[in-house]
Amino acid sequence: MLIAVYLAAIVAANLTVAYFGPYFSILNSFLFIGLDITSRDALHERWEGRHLWLKMALLILAGSVLSWLLNRSAGRIALASFVAFAASGSADTLVYHLLRHQSKLRRVNGSNVVSAAVDSIVFSSVAFGTLMPDVVAGQFLAKVAGGYVWALLLSRLLWGREQVQER
Repeated sequence: MLIAVYLAAIVAANLTVAYFGPYFSILNSFLFIGLDITSRDALHERWEGRHLWLKMALLILAGSVLSWLLNRSAGRIALASFVAFAASGSADTLVYHLLRHQSKLRRVNGSNVVSAAVDSIVFSSVAFGTLMPDVVAGQFLAKVAGGYVWALLLSRLLWGREQVQER
């Protein structure tokens, strides 16, 4: 189920940015990318030690390929999404691991901040062919805020209260 939600969110984000343009990516960052970077951490926990890197790479690739198949003119956005998620996913996984002795919400939100920064810079540069500081800043803030909101929601739905507050 979490995989389907992740893929649906990434495809929706890619296709709406392709249709509406760069500034729409800020709204997408809150709604969809915040969900993706947070659900990636939940999948990290489930897949750790069981081909984590391969599964994450295939998941990221699947989102980009689905976006491109549904709208061939979204090719540049799909490519940007793949490159940005590969880079930010690597950063996210590293930070999440380094924070492994922290509470679950600290791990998720700490890794989300780093992931959001990497993703915002890489996506904007590849998707729009230039670094757009206002779009990057808007995306970053929206991803961090969206990731926090999604972490709170997912903590209730998936992790349970006791696991969220663990040390």
